[in-house]
Amino acid sequence: MRTPVIAGNWKMNTTPSDAVDLANGLAAQLPFVTGVTAVVCPPFVSLQAVADALVTSDIKVGAQNVHFQPSGAFTGEVSAPMVQGLVSYVIVGHSERRLLFHETDADVAKKAIVVAAHEMQPILCVGERLETRKAGEAEDTIRAQVRASLDGFEAWDKLVMAYEPVWAIGTGEAASPIVAQEIISVVRSELASLAGPNNADNIPILYGGSVTSENIGPFLDRPDIDGALVGGASLKANEFSRIVQVAASIVTS
Repeated sequence: MRTPVIAGNWKMNTTPSDAVDLANGLAAQLPFVTGVTAVVCPPFVSLQAVADALVTSDIKVGAQNVHFQPSGAFTGEVSAPMVQGLVSYVIVGHSERRLLFHETDADVAKKAIVVAAHEMQPILCVGERLETRKAGEAEDTIRAQVRASLDGFEAWDKLVMAYEPVWAIGTGEAASPIVAQEIISVVRSELASLAGPNNADNIPILYGGSVTSENIGPFLDRPDIDGALVGGASLKANEFSRIVQVAASIVTS
């Protein structure tokens, strides 16, 4: 059975002191998490401090990105060996990395491979833009993106996928649970063709895009949706805690 994952992506928000305050708030509200894996992904400068603040909690820590090279002349980048042992998860292929920093599917595949090789779990993101959906090309786009972003990847027991419709991220316009399920079922179908049905059945697939404690329930009621990649709502301790609690109540009911 797949364990749902609720992952908070703090993006380029919070100073180190803000991050510790937020982590302390989460630790107070979520000292124990049952039936759900809760993850927070703060900026690199706050990873150690947040990890320390959450050391007595069940909340895991993740990074927002890594470079696929282990070291070298890549000013401003952070490699997988640098965060190994500090985080359990790494987001790769987020739509903002793809759109703003021109990361390709090939880049994402190399990152996913190196993350898994360093005993961390990649949260690999895929998603279509609004014009792609309007053109009726969403499913074909997602199939191609999944295949290319997992080229050469074999550590299926470590993989977490996330479907983020680009048109729903930070807009307040979440995809409907029906639409999310339709695309996530496509993601799982592609995983089955790549990794085999048994492996595909065990890979959590998250929905990301304007997730709140008010709308998370209907998403988790869908058979292929196993959690959420949460953006803005993860910056509020009360709201993120509530999302985790709602998810846990659905799983354990």
